[in-house]
Amino acid sequence: MNYIWEVVGRQPTGQQPSGAETIQKLCDRMASSTLLEDRRDAVRAIKSLSKKYRVEVGTMAMDHLLRILQSDRTDTEILGYALDTLYNIVCSDEEEEPEENQQKQEDDLGARFTEEFIGEPDNITLLLTLLEEFDFHVRWRGVKLLTVLLKSQCAPVQSIVLVSPMGVSRLMDLLADSREVIRNDGLLLLQQLTKGNTAIQKIVAFENAFERLLEIITEEGSSDGGIVVEDCLLLLLNLLKNNSSNQNFLKEGSYIQKMKPWFEVGDDNSGWSAQKVTNLHLMLQLVRVMVSPVNSPGATASCQKAMFQCGLLQQLCTILMATGVPADILTETINTVSEVIRGSEVNQDYFASVNAPSNPPRPAIVVLLMSMVNERQPFVLRCAVLYCFQCFLYKNHKGQGEIVATLLPSTIDASSISAGQLLCGGLFSADSLSNWCAAVALAHALQDNLTQKEQLLRVQLATSLGKPPVSLLQQCTNSLSQGSRVQTKVGLLMLLCTWISNCPIAVMHFLHNQDNVPFLTGQISENLGEDERLVQGLCALLLGICIYYNDNSLENYTKEKLKQLIEKRIGKENFVEKLGFISKHELYSRAAQKPQPAFSAPEHMLFDHEFTKLIKELEGMITKAVLKSSEEEKKEEEVKKTLEQHDSIVTQYKELIREQDCQINELKEQVASLTSQSETLQSTVTQQFSQMQQHKDQYNILKLKLGKDGHVNSLQTEEQSRLRKKLEELQRQNQLLQTQLTERDSLMTRGNVIVSSNDQIDSQIVKKLFSKYYLIKKAPVRVRGVTVVECRKERGLRKRCASLNNTAVKELMEKELSSATSSAAVMQTEKSKLQQELQESKKEQDDLLMLLADQDQKILSLKHRLQDLGETVRSSETGDQRKTNCR
Repeated sequence: MNYIWEVVGRQPTGQQPSGAETIQKLCDRMASSTLLEDRRDAVRAIKSLSKKYRVEVGTMAMDHLLRILQSDRTDTEILGYALDTLYNIVCSDEEEEPEENQQKQEDDLGARFTEEFIGEPDNITLLLTLLEEFDFHVRWRGVKLLTVLLKSQCAPVQSIVLVSPMGVSRLMDLLADSREVIRNDGLLLLQQLTKGNTAIQKIVAFENAFERLLEIITEEGSSDGGIVVEDCLLLLLNLLKNNSSNQNFLKEGSYIQKMKPWFEVGDDNSGWSAQKVTNLHLMLQLVRVMVSPVNSPGATASCQKAMFQCGLLQQLCTILMATGVPADILTETINTVSEVIRGSEVNQDYFASVNAPSNPPRPAIVVLLMSMVNERQPFVLRCAVLYCFQCFLYKNHKGQGEIVATLLPSTIDASSISAGQLLCGGLFSADSLSNWCAAVALAHALQDNLTQKEQLLRVQLATSLGKPPVSLLQQCTNSLSQGSRVQTKVGLLMLLCTWISNCPIAVMHFLHNQDNVPFLTGQISENLGEDERLVQGLCALLLGICIYYNDNSLENYTKEKLKQLIEKRIGKENFVEKLGFISKHELYSRAAQKPQPAFSAPEHMLFDHEFTKLIKELEGMITKAVLKSSEEEKKEEEVKKTLEQHDSIVTQYKELIREQDCQINELKEQVASLTSQSETLQSTVTQQFSQMQQHKDQYNILKLKLGKDGHVNSLQTEEQSRLRKKLEELQRQNQLLQTQLTERDSLMTRGNVIVSSNDQIDSQIVKKLFSKYYLIKKAPVRVRGVTVVECRKERGLRKRCASLNNTAVKELMEKELSSATSSAAVMQTEKSKLQQELQESKKEQDDLLMLLADQDQKILSLKHRLQDLGETVRSSETGDQRKTNCR
């Protein structure tokens, strides 16, 4: 107190002022001081008094503290004192344990100051703004203050945060704070913020909350983690429960796959800590939220599929069959597996294949049923096993057939325990809870399955040695009439009602026993206690089913005779009253809420969820069937027959309409194909029309070229005659050129022969002189007369050679040699000249060929023009053929 008096400004003398006076002076100091240090000291002093004088501080100082938060934003120390003071005002002291009345007063006081604080929405906005401060004391105390405000007035604070700009985002930033204290308190804040507010839950989820929370759980050790893991799981439950949008977001984000490592339990399961049990329990609840029966069927089915594909279901089944698992975790695991497989054919088939690690291995279903019919097992565990069996058979006709098959004589294996044997044993045991559970389980094996209802009629039971076996149906009715407990009677009656409903053959078998109908009428007509009234109502339901689904195959128990029996012995109004008592029962309404059996005590275990659906379906129909008179029934039968006739007529018309629809579809297809063909032909016609138009345009252009004044025909004839004359003239020139070319060719041939002869003469003269005359004789005649003179010389030389002697011959030969040499020189000169002429002739020949090719091209073009004009042109050789002939 000395420190406070120093802040106030004087020492205590005499009588000390009251707490209210001191607080008032401190408030004046806060409001009037200009120095930041003075205001800080005043706020610190008020903080120290806030717990003891909570009412006075809240009444006098709250406005001043809020102004401090607004005006002194730069000083984190004074902000921390102000936030601490506000926290003390709105929150009761948690360290003390006040009495009940005092605690109530404290809570009322906190609610009052909270309402005053949030009366101005800007105060919450200011608090959200302060959360952006990085200073530890400001941020941490701001988080604690906002958390306690949410605890006290959740909905109003949620509304203000929701409309505040970036309000939720600022709070989500707390999860990213590196200081664990702020992060952990931020988790608690978000838990309060997300309670019951779908809009805020969606915003938090889309602020990447799932990713961050799963990271924190992994960092903290998953199921082996501490209280932080529990807080994260509680926040996840808030975000997902009854929020289909967030559930879908979790599934689409592949976060289900990240849950699998949570359930990896080792071989050594001894020594589970309480925190681990709590964490794993919350994890199992999180899985159940995703596959809850209250969710939409599509969302549940997709989550079940994802859990099977990622191996989560397999991991849960491993925990289910493991040893050393605590009872409450085992119970919750059974419930979780139940909802993961409920209505999913793939998951149900997998569960049917799971075996317990025993020697020899036994199916998991058999092991679970052994626990269900064992009266020494915990009650909640037995309820969980029953729920698992119900979920396994839900919409699973294959599984129903397998269970019923274990009861049939042809499939019973005496060496092993089957599910059917366990159910029959539990059905007729001394434990009433086992009777009820086995009856409900067997009823689920018959649910909506007419085939299995008929198959179960074949089951025979051996009651005792020396006595013939009795049917299962008869044994149930025998047990019912032997004065069993109410729970056993209710279970057996539910089984019988499910069995014979919508099954006329089972109704006939039930009525065939002469004792059944008198027993039912006796039970209904008696005046029994409150507990037995439910049994009377179920007996009335069973008898009503026998009337409604009766096919009148038994003469003594037709519909009409049973109704007369009810009217005589019970009374129709009394019968309807007893029947209506079922749906008015308190436990009936509880069981109708959800599929899972949830009972506080074994004696409350009377109704099954699926059976409540059957009652809703049959109660009205049975009431109408009993109250109707015979005349009304006849009229109804006539109406039914008429309706059946109408239905047959409607069916015929439907078939006719179906056939006509098929014909119409075929005709539509034909029309479509013909339309496509028509479009194709139309496009072809259009193309041809455009081509014709183009030809017409070309023809018109050609007519314009040939003449303009309407004398097209005459001009065309003149043009044709002129072109014909020109063609004939070119043909004559062509023939003349061919003649010249032929002469040139012959001349060139002769020149080549002469040149080759001269070459031979030169070589022979050098080698052998005496053969000169012989070679000259063989030489061809030249064009210019040179060879004639040589021949004459040859004849003269022969004559002279005969008369001359050898000397004269030599001299003469020498002279002749010189003369022949000179002649060879002359011939060589002639050879050169002829070669030159040959080259010139070749050049002339090439020129002629070029000219001939030009003439052929002109002729060809003229022919084409004549053909375009419509004239018939005589076929003749082409220019290439002429060239070939010339060569």
